[in-house]
Amino acid sequence: MAPQREWFEKDYYAVLGVSDTASAKEITKAYRKLARQYHPDANPGDAKAEERFKEISAAYDVLGDEAKRKEYDEVRRLGPAAAGFGGAGPGGAGGATFNFDPSDLGDLFGNLFGRRRRGEPRGFGPQRGQDLEAELTLSFLDAARGITTTLSVVSDAACSGCGGSGSRPGTQPRICPTCSGRGVVDDNQGLFSFSQPCPTCQGSGRLIDTPCLVCKGSGVERKPREVKVRIPAGVDDGQRIRLKGRGGPGRHGGPNGDLYVVCHVLPHEFFGRRGRDLTVTVPVTFAEAALGADVRVPTLDGPVTVRLAPGTSSGTTQRVKGRGIATPKGTGDLLVTYQVAVPSRLNAQERKAIEALAKATAESPREHLGV
Repeated sequence: MAPQREWFEKDYYAVLGVSDTASAKEITKAYRKLARQYHPDANPGDAKAEERFKEISAAYDVLGDEAKRKEYDEVRRLGPAAAGFGGAGPGGAGGATFNFDPSDLGDLFGNLFGRRRRGEPRGFGPQRGQDLEAELTLSFLDAARGITTTLSVVSDAACSGCGGSGSRPGTQPRICPTCSGRGVVDDNQGLFSFSQPCPTCQGSGRLIDTPCLVCKGSGVERKPREVKVRIPAGVDDGQRIRLKGRGGPGRHGGPNGDLYVVCHVLPHEFFGRRGRDLTVTVPVTFAEAALGADVRVPTLDGPVTVRLAPGTSSGTTQRVKGRGIATPKGTGDLLVTYQVAVPSRLNAQERKAIEALAKATAESPREHLGV
């Protein structure tokens, strides 16, 4: 991935409020906290909160991806040279030779100040669609097994009235006469040539004389749409899944943005999980724990029988291989923790049997305590 100009201008670590040595877990935790605080659904109509949310999402898109973060750190360390703005001098990194070309300065200042060099198109260039984020609440079993579902998202889409042209049906936009459709005008200053947004068309490269009544000339309208998504098996609570190309539509032939789905997993009645391992607590009687027994325990695919060893203490955990959560990276195990159930009420026969056991017990379990 080529470094972006924003990487030099924005400190994504500062945006998320973490240090540049923060772990991936700390970065994810900071992002989730800020995303909940500034999410548009939690701040309806607040433009500043929406802008802050976009900034937070952009920062996490880079820092939350191990490969992107590594490249971002390297680019920030090297400075403008990392984006091809120049090479190292003799004795610089790698011993590269610096070849000066006056036109390179135009690239340098143009990138730093957001301007373009002469002849660089702008008005009709491809524009990538907006990245979107949606939240999805899943049952524990759906998260463990995976599910195909439909999400309702609200995003920009090509205007239904004009098909995205911005002009009223039956009319067409015309090329801006000032910039000839480029969207920029040149400002020659001797050695340097800067480009600035065209004042006539505000950088769009075209003029709309009869705007569409639906979108007011923008070519897009905000509307809900249904997106069918496949959630993979084993998704965890708080996990953020990227669905490439399922976000907002691109403009002028640009690619669609991505859709990020933040999953919230509801707790199960008796199952828990540790990564890919499934956990469950199974009560057993004193007799089963002392003498050993075949015990039926639940799994995601139905109950199985496991052998409880004689003399098992309360709190002992037994691992059942391959009965955990199946994910694309492998299947975990089932961790069964046994809890000896102590009856709160005894009938006469039970009381008599336990009293006999107490009389027959010669050793104290507290002997090692010296009491």
